[in-house]
Amino acid sequence: MINPGLPTAVLSLLPQDINIGPNSNGLPGISQLKNIVGATMTVGLILAVLALIVSAVVWALGANSSNPHLAGRGKFGVLVGLGAAIITGASVALVNFFWNVGQSV
Repeated sequence: MINPGLPTAVLSLLPQDINIGPNSNGLPGISQLKNIVGATMTVGLILAVLALIVSAVVWALGANSSNPHLAGRGKFGVLVGLGAAIITGASVALVNFFWNVGQSV
């Protein structure tokens, strides 16, 4: 709906109906970029599992050697590793969710 109180020059500058969406053929190399992002996600998941394993070992060593500082660091590392794995695994779903939220605004 156009507001009749606005001057005509201002109305001509306002966008009326813009409908832009992502396309997969707009730039060359999109398929290679998708492969790179998928490989990066794989590396991220592998590193998260590695961090989880190392942190669990540190936690166990700290608990068995009566070193509460080391055990606390190991617990924190386990939580960070789990958080990294969750965020990496859910990244596509999160981006799609917020894309859809943004489209409904």
